[in-house]
Amino acid sequence: MTKLSVRDLTVRGKRVLVRVDFNVPVDEKLQITDDTRIIESLPTIELLRKNGARIVLLSHFGRPRGKPVAQYSLKPVFERLRTVLGGNISFSNECVGLAAEAATHALRDGDVLLMENVRFYPGEETNDPTFATQLSKLGDLYVDDAFGAAHRAHASTVGVAKDLPLAAMGLLMERELAYLQGKLENPSRPFLVVLGGSKVSDKIGVIKALMEKADTFLIGGAMAYTFLKAQGIEIANSRVEADKLDLATELLNLAKAKDIKFLLPIDCIETQEIKVDPIWKNTLPFSPNQGVTPNWMGVDIGSRTRALFSEEIAHASTILWNGPVGVFEIPEFAGGTRALAEAIAANSSATSIIGGGDSVTAVKQFGLANKMTFISTGGGASLELIEGHALPGISALTDQ
Repeated sequence: MTKLSVRDLTVRGKRVLVRVDFNVPVDEKLQITDDTRIIESLPTIELLRKNGARIVLLSHFGRPRGKPVAQYSLKPVFERLRTVLGGNISFSNECVGLAAEAATHALRDGDVLLMENVRFYPGEETNDPTFATQLSKLGDLYVDDAFGAAHRAHASTVGVAKDLPLAAMGLLMERELAYLQGKLENPSRPFLVVLGGSKVSDKIGVIKALMEKADTFLIGGAMAYTFLKAQGIEIANSRVEADKLDLATELLNLAKAKDIKFLLPIDCIETQEIKVDPIWKNTLPFSPNQGVTPNWMGVDIGSRTRALFSEEIAHASTILWNGPVGVFEIPEFAGGTRALAEAIAANSSATSIIGGGDSVTAVKQFGLANKMTFISTGGGASLELIEGHALPGISALTDQ
């Protein structure tokens, strides 16, 4: 929070180049299925409008790999933005060049211009200095409100910030840092962490960093089976990182040495095939002699685990959740993730932080987003910040 804020800028009559994160999910017909990132950008845009700025928006969308690809055009995003924002808003088919620059100079106070996908240019992801300089010609000041891209050292997140006189963080970026850094720096206790997802290897840094602060860990998702196997529990065909068993044992021992509760599933929902309308059953409680049924696989936490985890959640004062605890896309395997989301929502006295990615999708799917204290728009960026890494997109901003 030592960086310049958009609140600190004098913007009237100036072109403000704003990096937003409009990398939103779409269906096969390119219809937006979740406009959270668009909605979360509105406070910064509206503040700039109110203060008389001429707003130029930059964003990436998908992975077009440095060339124009029709399915990755930001035009569908523009249509949604025009609906939710209103006012004088236009679209540019180019990101750089004379036509793009002319479009920015034609803006009046309060106007908004969305540029085409910045990743249509190879210089974006390589942080090419020439391309960054071309982007800087679109604005007089720079604001970065794209927390979800802050861990990427790209031209529109790092390079352009160095080419303009002032580079400030937007309101969304401020909120992300306030919760993922500020609230977690000295959390109210008990501090509970729920971790799911597929791989232990994706969460090593997060687990080790949070072991310095957390009181309790609840482990679910496919990553739990690596820990269970390390403890000698039969996991049958469940997903496992066989080369991470020693690491799992090391983390379990570290938690024990630090007197941290590190709770693994005590039963699970199992199936023989991950598909729609599956055959499934709840296992018996795990023991050295009882695990997942041979030739079956665990795909969600079981009923006993849901009760155990929900009880821990009920007594927490700070809750951080990253990663679903089951294959929640299939209704029969979504019960565990739903149960934990409902338990978090029910603990209204706790500060609940949903750390981006599929956890956010799940919470929204269950209609519980408004019951959470804060929902991050960043996936990888959230994890890296929690691990304690400096994010390039933040480091590039002007100090206060």
